[in-house]
Amino acid sequence: MKFVTLTEVINEECKDKEFAKLFQRKCLINDIATLIVQLRKKSRLTQKELAKKAGTTQPVIARLECGNDRRVPSLELIAKLAIASNATLRISVE
Repeated sequence: MKFVTLTEVINEECKDKEFAKLFQRKCLINDIATLIVQLRKKSRLTQKELAKKAGTTQPVIARLECGNDRRVPSLELIAKLAIASNATLRISVE
């Protein structure tokens, strides 16, 4: 029996352009979720505190941090979270 790694499966599936597009989108959402958690923890804020400073609600922060939302957070919201955390927002494309 030949074992196949997850990376090999993903690489094979990414040959399908629609799958590749959806996979890249999900990776972006997960990356943003991870960054928001790190940002909040580094700032020593609770979800509620960060939400208040950013002009949003705690459930919005929880949803973003979970990474299960189908929506990609808006740049405006990410910028508000950065400002509320006294962080600098930089965007790059690789």
